[in-house]
Amino acid sequence: MKDITDIPALMAEIGTNAKAAAAELAFAPAEAKTRALNAAADAVWAQRADIIAANEKDMEFGRDKGLSPAMMDRLMLDESRIQGIVDGLRNVAAQADPVGEVLTEWDMPSGLNIRRVRTPLGVVGVIYESRPNVTADAGALCLKSGNAVILRGGSESFHSSGAIHACLVEGLKAAGLPEAAIQLVPTRDRAAVQELLTMVDTVDVIVPRGGKGLVGLVQREARVPVFAHLEGIVHIYLDAAADAQKALDVVMNAKTRRTGICGAAECLLIHESLLDTIGQGVLRALMDAGVTVHGDATIADRITGVVPATDADWGKEYLDMDIAARVVANVDEAIAHIRQYGSDHTDCILTEDDATADRFFERLDSAILMRNASTQFADGGEFGMGAEIGIATGKMHARGPVGAAQLTSFKYLVVGDGTVRG
Repeated sequence: MKDITDIPALMAEIGTNAKAAAAELAFAPAEAKTRALNAAADAVWAQRADIIAANEKDMEFGRDKGLSPAMMDRLMLDESRIQGIVDGLRNVAAQADPVGEVLTEWDMPSGLNIRRVRTPLGVVGVIYESRPNVTADAGALCLKSGNAVILRGGSESFHSSGAIHACLVEGLKAAGLPEAAIQLVPTRDRAAVQELLTMVDTVDVIVPRGGKGLVGLVQREARVPVFAHLEGIVHIYLDAAADAQKALDVVMNAKTRRTGICGAAECLLIHESLLDTIGQGVLRALMDAGVTVHGDATIADRITGVVPATDADWGKEYLDMDIAARVVANVDEAIAHIRQYGSDHTDCILTEDDATADRFFERLDSAILMRNASTQFADGGEFGMGAEIGIATGKMHARGPVGAAQLTSFKYLVVGDGTVRG
C-alpha cells in the first residue's frame, strides 16, 4: 500500500486493486460468496467486544466533535446492534445470487436466441458518515452482486468501520476470494473523497450515504455516476377516510421510533375535516411524546403548544424531534404540497378509501409510496433485501432501497448456429 500521506497514489492503488478483484468476482461461484458472508458474520459476532471497544473510541470522538443526539444514535453500537449486523450479513448470504439471472429470453426469426442476463456493475465506491453498520451492509451487498467495493467511512466511525471491515476480510479469506473485493480507505483525510469521486478509470458508480452536505458534495463534484438521495423529506397525508387508531400508531412510529434516519416523517398533512378530531389527537400525542410541532396558521391558532411554522419548515429534513404540520382541503392539495416540497424519497397516505389511495399512488413519483404503514419501513432489510446500500431517488434503474439486484446491470447473450445476416 502506498504512503498514506500520498492520497492520490493511495487511492489509485486501491482503485487498481478493486478493478482486478471485480474481474474475478464477476464469475465467482455463488457458494463462495455465501460462504464468505457467513464467515464474516461469524467473525463479527466472535469479535463483538473488540468492535464495541472500537466504537467507544468513535463515540468519544463524536462527543468531542459535538455531534447531535440523532447523529450519536446513528454512530452507537451495542450488542443488539451488532446482532443486527450479523443478521444482515446472514440474510444477504441466504438470498439468491443475482449474477447470471436470465431476465428475459426470446428467439428471433433470424434463428438467433437472445438472453438478457444480470451482470455486476464492477467497482462501487461507497461514501458514508457516522453509521458503522454501513460497512457491513455495503460490503455484503456488493459482494453478493459480484462487485468490488471501496468503502470510505466517515471520520466519526473510523475505528468501528475498521473493526467491522477486518471481519469482512476474514470472510473473504475463508472463501478464497480476493481480499481487495472489499477495501476500506485507511485515512480520515477528506482528499480521499475528492479522489474517489473522479476515479473514472476504476470506479463504476458512487453511492453516498449521509446528510445533505455530503450528498450534495458528491452530486456536484462526482465524475462517476451516482446513486443517491439528497434528503428524506418524508410526508404523511392524513386523509378524511383515515382510521383513527391506524393514524395514531403509524404517525407516532414514523416520527418517533428513530428520528435520525431518512425514513422518519418530517411533515404531516391533515385533511381539514379531521383537524378537530383525529388530527388534533395525533398532534397532541406527538407533543406529549416530546415532538415540537411546527404548524401552519390554522393549526397554530387552534391547538395550544404548536409553534407557528415559517416558510423554512416546509421541505425541511429535521432528523430530530420536530415535525411540520399543515391543513389541506383534499388529496390533490396534499399531492401538490408534496410535489413542491418533497424529495422523492418516501411519502405515505393514511386512508381506508381505495380510490383516494390509488390517486395518491398514481400522481406522485416518489421512490417509495406507502399506504397505512410507517415510513420507517423505508429500508432494504424491511423490503426483504437483507440490507441496503442506500436509498436512490433518481430516475435510473436503481430506485428506492438499493439491494444486491439493483447493483447489477445486464448484458445480452446472443447464440446462433452459423447464422448470417442477409
